[in-house]
Amino acid sequence: MATIRKRGPYQWEAQIRRKGYPPQSKTFNMKAEAEAWASVIESEMARGVWTSRVEAEATTLHEALDRYEIEILPAKKGAEPERSVVRTWRDLQLAKRTLASIRSADVAGVRDEWLRHYKPATVLRRLAVLSHLFNIARQEWGMEGLSNPVELVRKPRPNNARTRRVAASEPACDAQSDHDSSSERRAQDGEIERVVAASGSELLPSIICLAVETAMRRGEIVTLRWEHIDMKRRVAHLPATKNGSSRDVPLSSLAIEALQGLKDATESPKAATDAGRVFDIRGDAVTRAFERAVVRARQRYLEECEVANRRPAEKFLTDLRFHDLRHEATTRLAAIFPMHELTKITGHKDPRMLMRYYHPRAEELAMRLS
Repeated sequence: MATIRKRGPYQWEAQIRRKGYPPQSKTFNMKAEAEAWASVIESEMARGVWTSRVEAEATTLHEALDRYEIEILPAKKGAEPERSVVRTWRDLQLAKRTLASIRSADVAGVRDEWLRHYKPATVLRRLAVLSHLFNIARQEWGMEGLSNPVELVRKPRPNNARTRRVAASEPACDAQSDHDSSSERRAQDGEIERVVAASGSELLPSIICLAVETAMRRGEIVTLRWEHIDMKRRVAHLPATKNGSSRDVPLSSLAIEALQGLKDATESPKAATDAGRVFDIRGDAVTRAFERAVVRARQRYLEECEVANRRPAEKFLTDLRFHDLRHEATTRLAAIFPMHELTKITGHKDPRMLMRYYHPRAEELAMRLS
Protein backbone atom coordinates (compact mmCIF):
# COMPACT_ATOMS: atom_id res chain seq x y z
CA MET A 1 0.00 0.00 0.00
CA ALA A 2 1.13 3.55 -0.65
CA THR A 3 2.03 5.84 2.18
CA ILE A 4 0.53 9.31 2.08
CA ARG A 5 2.03 11.78 4.52
CA LYS A 6 1.71 15.50 5.01
CA ARG A 7 4.73 17.68 4.32
CA GLY A 8 4.26 21.08 5.81
CA PRO A 9 0.94 22.92 5.77
CA TYR A 10 0.34 22.80 2.00
CA GLN A 11 1.95 19.64 0.54
CA TRP A 12 1.32 15.89 0.54
CA GLU A 13 3.89 13.23 -0.32
CA ALA A 14 2.99 9.82 -1.73
CA GLN A 15 5.50 7.01 -1.29
CA ILE A 16 5.32 3.56 -2.89
CA ARG A 17 7.52 0.60 -1.98
CA ARG A 18 6.91 -2.63 -3.82
CA LYS A 19 9.12 -5.68 -4.18
CA GLY A 20 10.91 -5.81 -7.51
CA TYR A 21 10.51 -2.07 -8.19
CA PRO A 22 12.54 0.95 -7.11
CA PRO A 23 10.90 3.16 -4.45
CA GLN A 24 8.70 5.89 -5.91
CA SER A 25 7.70 9.17 -4.32
CA LYS A 26 6.09 12.39 -5.47
CA THR A 27 4.81 15.52 -3.79
CA PHE A 28 1.42 17.14 -4.50
CA ASN A 29 -0.50 20.16 -3.33
CA MET A 30 -3.60 18.15 -2.48
CA LYS A 31 -4.05 14.80 -0.73
CA ALA A 32 -6.53 13.63 -3.38
CA GLU A 33 -3.93 14.16 -6.10
CA ALA A 34 -1.35 12.14 -4.15
CA GLU A 35 -3.82 9.29 -3.64
CA ALA A 36 -4.81 9.26 -7.32
CA TRP A 37 -1.17 9.17 -8.44
CA ALA A 38 -0.34 6.37 -6.02
CA SER A 39 -3.36 4.37 -7.21
CA VAL A 40 -2.24 4.59 -10.85
CA ILE A 41 1.36 3.61 -10.10
CA GLU A 42 0.34 0.66 -7.91
CA SER A 43 -2.07 -0.55 -10.57
CA GLU A 44 0.62 -0.45 -13.25
CA MET A 45 3.08 -2.31 -11.00
CA ALA A 46 0.47 -4.96 -10.25
CA ARG A 47 -0.15 -5.47 -13.98
CA GLY A 48 3.56 -5.46 -14.79
CA VAL A 49 3.34 -2.49 -17.15
CA TRP A 50 4.92 0.16 -14.97
CA THR A 51 7.86 2.17 -16.32
CA SER A 52 9.72 4.96 -14.59
CA ARG A 53 8.58 8.50 -15.35
CA VAL A 54 11.23 10.18 -13.23
CA GLU A 55 13.33 11.51 -16.10
CA ALA A 56 10.30 12.56 -18.16
CA GLU A 57 8.92 14.42 -15.14
CA ALA A 58 12.27 16.13 -14.51
CA THR A 59 13.10 17.10 -18.13
CA THR A 60 11.52 20.20 -19.62
CA LEU A 61 10.64 20.47 -23.29
CA HIS A 62 13.27 23.22 -23.60
CA GLU A 63 15.97 20.88 -22.27
CA ALA A 64 14.79 18.07 -24.54
CA LEU A 65 14.89 20.39 -27.57
CA ASP A 66 18.46 21.39 -26.69
CA ARG A 67 19.48 17.75 -26.53
CA TYR A 68 17.62 16.98 -29.76
CA GLU A 69 19.45 19.80 -31.54
CA ILE A 70 22.84 18.56 -30.34
CA GLU A 71 22.42 14.80 -30.71
CA ILE A 72 19.82 14.21 -33.44
CA LEU A 73 19.84 17.15 -35.87
CA PRO A 74 23.48 16.88 -37.08
CA ALA A 75 22.73 13.46 -38.58
CA LYS A 76 19.65 14.69 -40.50
CA LYS A 77 19.85 15.99 -44.07
CA GLY A 78 17.34 18.75 -43.41
CA ALA A 79 19.16 19.90 -40.29
CA GLU A 80 19.16 23.63 -41.01
CA PRO A 81 15.42 24.09 -41.71
CA GLU A 82 14.58 21.79 -38.80
CA ARG A 83 16.81 23.82 -36.49
CA SER A 84 14.54 26.77 -37.18
CA VAL A 85 11.54 24.64 -36.15
CA VAL A 86 13.32 23.65 -32.93
CA ARG A 87 13.84 27.33 -32.11
CA THR A 88 10.14 27.98 -32.73
CA TRP A 89 9.10 25.31 -30.21
CA ARG A 90 11.73 26.50 -27.76
CA ASP A 91 10.31 30.03 -27.77
CA LEU A 92 6.86 28.88 -26.64
CA GLN A 93 5.67 28.98 -23.03
CA LEU A 94 4.99 25.27 -23.43
CA ALA A 95 8.75 24.68 -23.51
CA LYS A 96 8.93 25.45 -19.78
CA ARG A 97 6.76 22.43 -19.00
CA THR A 98 8.15 18.96 -18.37
CA LEU A 99 7.72 16.34 -21.07
CA ALA A 100 5.49 14.20 -18.87
CA SER A 101 3.10 17.10 -18.23
CA ILE A 102 2.46 17.95 -21.89
CA ARG A 103 -0.87 16.63 -23.12
CA SER A 104 -2.50 16.41 -26.51
CA ALA A 105 -4.78 19.33 -25.58
CA ASP A 106 -1.68 21.52 -25.12
CA VAL A 107 -0.35 20.59 -28.55
CA ALA A 108 -3.79 21.07 -30.11
CA GLY A 109 -3.92 24.59 -28.70
CA VAL A 110 -0.58 25.45 -30.29
CA ARG A 111 -1.74 23.88 -33.55
CA ASP A 112 -4.91 26.00 -33.65
CA GLU A 113 -2.99 29.18 -32.90
CA TRP A 114 -0.48 28.50 -35.68
CA LEU A 115 -3.19 27.66 -38.19
CA ARG A 116 -4.47 31.22 -37.85
CA HIS A 117 -1.16 32.56 -39.14
CA TYR A 118 0.52 29.80 -41.16
CA LYS A 119 -0.35 27.32 -43.86
CA PRO A 120 -1.23 23.72 -42.90
CA ALA A 121 1.99 22.33 -44.40
CA THR A 122 4.06 24.58 -42.14
CA VAL A 123 2.14 23.47 -39.06
CA LEU A 124 2.47 19.83 -40.10
CA ARG A 125 6.27 20.15 -40.33
CA ARG A 126 6.42 21.67 -36.86
CA LEU A 127 4.23 18.97 -35.36
CA ALA A 128 6.36 16.29 -37.04
CA VAL A 129 9.50 17.60 -35.34
CA LEU A 130 7.86 17.56 -31.91
CA SER A 131 6.51 14.06 -32.52
CA HIS A 132 9.97 12.83 -33.49
CA LEU A 133 11.43 14.36 -30.34
CA PHE A 134 8.94 12.49 -28.12
CA ASN A 135 9.62 9.23 -29.96
CA ILE A 136 13.38 9.66 -29.55
CA ALA A 137 12.94 10.43 -25.84
CA ARG A 138 10.84 7.30 -25.42
CA GLN A 139 13.01 4.99 -27.50
CA GLU A 140 16.56 6.19 -26.82
CA TRP A 141 16.63 8.51 -23.82
CA GLY A 142 15.27 6.10 -21.24
CA MET A 143 11.78 7.59 -20.99
CA GLU A 144 9.87 4.43 -21.92
CA GLY A 145 6.81 5.50 -19.98
CA LEU A 146 6.47 8.78 -21.87
CA SER A 147 3.49 9.06 -24.21
CA ASN A 148 3.60 11.03 -27.45
CA PRO A 149 0.89 13.71 -27.27
CA VAL A 150 1.25 14.57 -30.96
CA GLU A 151 -0.06 11.14 -31.99
CA LEU A 152 -3.51 11.97 -30.59
CA VAL A 153 -3.77 15.39 -32.21
CA ARG A 154 -5.71 15.87 -35.46
CA LYS A 155 -3.33 16.87 -38.20
CA PRO A 156 -4.29 19.74 -40.51
CA ARG A 157 -4.87 18.72 -44.07
CA PRO A 158 -2.40 20.47 -46.38
CA ASN A 159 -4.12 22.47 -49.07
CA ASN A 160 -1.24 24.50 -50.41
CA ALA A 161 -0.08 22.33 -53.32
CA ARG A 162 1.32 24.68 -55.94
CA THR A 163 0.76 24.66 -59.69
CA ARG A 164 2.71 27.86 -60.38
CA ARG A 165 4.42 27.92 -63.78
CA VAL A 166 7.16 30.35 -64.68
CA ALA A 167 6.01 32.83 -67.33
CA ALA A 168 8.18 32.67 -70.45
CA SER A 169 7.25 36.25 -71.27
CA GLU A 170 5.12 39.05 -69.95
CA PRO A 171 1.41 38.25 -70.40
CA ALA A 172 -0.27 40.26 -73.13
CA CYS A 173 -1.97 43.43 -71.97
CA ASP A 174 -3.56 46.41 -73.64
CA ALA A 175 -1.13 49.24 -74.22
CA GLN A 176 -2.55 52.64 -73.49
CA SER A 177 0.02 54.49 -75.54
CA ASP A 178 2.86 53.91 -77.95
CA HIS A 179 6.16 52.82 -76.44
CA ASP A 180 9.68 52.49 -77.82
CA SER A 181 11.41 49.37 -79.13
CA SER A 182 13.44 48.92 -75.96
CA SER A 183 10.22 48.69 -73.99
CA GLU A 184 8.96 46.08 -76.44
CA ARG A 185 12.16 44.08 -76.02
CA ARG A 186 11.87 44.16 -72.24
CA ALA A 187 8.26 43.07 -72.46
CA GLN A 188 9.45 39.90 -74.19
CA ASP A 189 11.59 38.91 -71.22
CA GLY A 190 10.19 36.16 -69.03
CA GLU A 191 10.16 35.96 -65.26
CA ILE A 192 13.42 34.02 -65.06
CA GLU A 193 15.30 36.50 -67.23
CA ARG A 194 14.02 39.42 -65.18
CA VAL A 195 14.86 37.77 -61.86
CA VAL A 196 18.39 36.99 -63.06
CA ALA A 197 18.84 40.59 -64.23
CA ALA A 198 17.68 41.88 -60.85
CA SER A 199 19.65 39.41 -58.74
CA GLY A 200 22.81 41.43 -58.19
CA SER A 201 24.53 38.17 -57.24
CA GLU A 202 27.42 36.32 -58.82
CA LEU A 203 26.09 32.89 -57.89
CA LEU A 204 22.29 33.20 -58.14
CA PRO A 205 22.06 33.30 -61.98
CA SER A 206 24.00 30.02 -62.26
CA ILE A 207 21.94 28.44 -59.49
CA ILE A 208 18.70 29.48 -61.19
CA CYS A 209 19.94 28.08 -64.50
CA LEU A 210 20.78 24.72 -62.95
CA ALA A 211 17.43 24.58 -61.16
CA VAL A 212 15.47 25.17 -64.38
CA GLU A 213 17.65 22.95 -66.57
CA THR A 214 18.06 19.95 -64.24
CA ALA A 215 15.09 19.94 -61.79
CA MET A 216 17.54 19.53 -58.93
CA ARG A 217 16.46 20.54 -55.45
CA ARG A 218 17.93 23.61 -53.79
CA GLY A 219 19.90 21.49 -51.33
CA GLU A 220 21.28 19.32 -54.12
CA ILE A 221 22.49 22.35 -56.05
CA VAL A 222 24.26 24.10 -53.17
CA THR A 223 26.05 20.87 -52.16
CA LEU A 224 27.30 20.11 -55.67
CA ARG A 225 31.03 19.36 -55.81
CA TRP A 226 33.33 19.77 -58.77
CA GLU A 227 34.68 16.22 -58.43
CA HIS A 228 31.14 14.93 -58.99
CA ILE A 229 30.62 16.80 -62.26
CA ASP A 230 31.74 15.24 -65.52
CA MET A 231 31.72 17.95 -68.17
CA LYS A 232 32.53 15.54 -71.00
CA ARG A 233 29.78 13.08 -70.16
CA ARG A 234 27.50 15.99 -69.15
CA VAL A 235 26.50 14.34 -65.88
CA ALA A 236 26.32 15.56 -62.30
CA HIS A 237 26.50 12.85 -59.64
CA LEU A 238 24.50 13.39 -56.43
CA PRO A 239 25.88 10.96 -53.81
CA ALA A 240 23.29 11.83 -51.15
CA THR A 241 19.79 13.11 -51.85
CA LYS A 242 16.65 13.85 -49.87
CA ASN A 243 15.17 10.37 -50.34
CA GLY A 244 18.38 8.65 -49.24
CA SER A 245 19.66 7.36 -52.58
CA SER A 246 22.23 8.65 -55.03
CA ARG A 247 21.47 9.54 -58.63
CA ASP A 248 23.07 10.96 -61.78
CA VAL A 249 21.53 14.05 -63.34
CA PRO A 250 22.00 14.78 -67.06
CA LEU A 251 23.18 18.30 -67.82
CA SER A 252 21.84 20.30 -70.73
CA SER A 253 24.02 22.55 -72.87
CA LEU A 254 22.85 25.59 -70.91
CA ALA A 255 23.69 23.89 -67.61
CA ILE A 256 27.17 22.99 -68.87
CA GLU A 257 27.65 26.56 -70.09
CA ALA A 258 26.66 27.95 -66.67
CA LEU A 259 29.01 25.60 -64.83
CA GLN A 260 31.90 26.24 -67.20
CA GLY A 261 31.43 29.98 -66.93
CA LEU A 262 31.40 29.70 -63.16
CA LYS A 263 34.53 27.61 -63.20
CA ASP A 264 36.36 30.00 -65.52
CA ALA A 265 35.36 33.01 -63.45
CA THR A 266 36.33 31.62 -60.06
CA GLU A 267 39.78 32.10 -58.61
CA SER A 268 39.45 29.14 -56.26
CA PRO A 269 42.33 26.66 -56.59
CA LYS A 270 39.93 23.86 -55.64
CA ALA A 271 37.79 24.55 -58.70
CA ALA A 272 40.89 24.53 -60.88
CA THR A 273 41.71 21.03 -59.59
CA ASP A 274 38.14 19.80 -59.98
CA ALA A 275 37.59 19.57 -56.22
CA GLY A 276 35.51 21.36 -53.62
CA ARG A 277 32.01 22.82 -53.58
CA VAL A 278 30.66 24.51 -56.67
CA PHE A 279 28.62 27.06 -54.71
CA ASP A 280 29.89 28.42 -51.43
CA ILE A 281 26.46 29.38 -50.15
CA ARG A 282 23.81 27.95 -47.86
CA GLY A 283 20.38 26.89 -49.07
CA ASP A 284 18.47 29.41 -46.97
CA ALA A 285 20.69 32.19 -48.33
CA VAL A 286 19.73 31.14 -51.86
CA THR A 287 16.04 31.41 -50.98
CA ARG A 288 16.46 34.87 -49.46
CA ALA A 289 18.50 36.09 -52.44
CA PHE A 290 15.89 34.74 -54.85
CA GLU A 291 13.04 36.42 -52.95
CA ARG A 292 14.86 39.77 -52.96
CA ALA A 293 15.55 39.44 -56.69
CA VAL A 294 11.86 38.73 -57.39
CA VAL A 295 10.83 41.84 -55.44
CA ARG A 296 13.33 44.00 -57.32
CA ALA A 297 12.30 42.52 -60.67
CA ARG A 298 8.64 43.23 -59.95
CA GLN A 299 9.42 46.81 -58.97
CA ARG A 300 11.39 47.39 -62.16
CA TYR A 301 8.56 45.87 -64.17
CA LEU A 302 6.03 48.21 -62.57
CA GLU A 303 8.27 51.19 -63.28
CA GLU A 304 8.60 50.15 -66.94
CA CYS A 305 4.83 49.81 -67.26
CA GLU A 306 4.34 53.25 -65.75
CA VAL A 307 6.83 54.84 -68.15
CA ALA A 308 5.27 53.03 -71.14
CA ASN A 309 1.76 53.78 -69.90
CA ARG A 310 0.93 50.07 -69.89
CA ARG A 311 -1.26 48.20 -67.47
CA PRO A 312 0.95 45.72 -65.55
CA ALA A 313 -0.03 42.07 -65.41
CA GLU A 314 -1.31 41.37 -61.92
CA LYS A 315 0.38 37.98 -61.43
CA PHE A 316 3.61 38.61 -63.34
CA LEU A 317 6.59 38.30 -60.94
CA THR A 318 4.38 37.75 -57.89
CA ASP A 319 4.09 34.68 -55.65
CA LEU A 320 7.19 33.19 -57.27
CA ARG A 321 9.32 30.87 -55.12
CA PHE A 322 12.63 29.17 -55.76
CA HIS A 323 11.05 25.71 -55.50
CA ASP A 324 8.73 26.66 -58.37
CA LEU A 325 11.78 26.30 -60.61
CA ARG A 326 11.81 22.56 -59.88
CA HIS A 327 8.14 22.38 -60.87
CA GLU A 328 8.93 24.26 -64.07
CA ALA A 329 11.92 22.08 -64.90
CA THR A 330 9.98 18.86 -64.30
CA THR A 331 7.15 19.99 -66.57
CA ARG A 332 9.60 20.93 -69.34
CA LEU A 333 11.51 17.65 -69.05
CA ALA A 334 8.24 15.69 -69.15
CA ALA A 335 7.85 16.82 -72.76
CA ILE A 336 11.18 15.11 -73.58
CA PHE A 337 11.44 12.03 -71.38
CA PRO A 338 8.90 9.28 -70.59
CA MET A 339 7.78 8.84 -66.98
CA HIS A 340 10.21 6.05 -66.05
CA GLU A 341 13.19 8.09 -67.26
CA LEU A 342 11.93 11.31 -65.72
CA THR A 343 11.79 9.74 -62.24
CA LYS A 344 15.49 8.91 -62.56
CA ILE A 345 16.27 12.55 -63.33
CA THR A 346 14.13 14.19 -60.66
CA GLY A 347 14.75 11.58 -57.97
CA HIS A 348 11.08 10.79 -57.30
CA LYS A 349 10.54 7.19 -56.21
CA ASP A 350 6.76 7.45 -56.34
CA PRO A 351 5.22 8.49 -59.70
CA ARG A 352 2.28 9.96 -57.79
CA MET A 353 4.62 12.44 -56.13
CA LEU A 354 6.14 13.23 -59.51
CA MET A 355 2.69 14.18 -60.81
CA ARG A 356 2.56 16.96 -58.21
CA TYR A 357 5.46 18.59 -60.07
CA TYR A 358 4.03 18.17 -63.56
CA HIS A 359 1.86 21.14 -64.57
CA PRO A 360 1.32 21.35 -68.34
CA ARG A 361 -0.59 24.32 -69.67
CA ALA A 362 -3.90 23.50 -71.32
CA GLU A 363 -2.92 25.37 -74.46
CA GLU A 364 0.24 23.25 -74.76
CA LEU A 365 -1.81 20.07 -74.58
CA ALA A 366 -4.32 21.46 -77.08
CA MET A 367 -1.51 22.00 -79.61
CA ARG A 368 -0.91 18.22 -79.65
CA LEU A 369 -4.48 17.52 -80.71
CA SER A 370 -5.14 17.12 -84.40
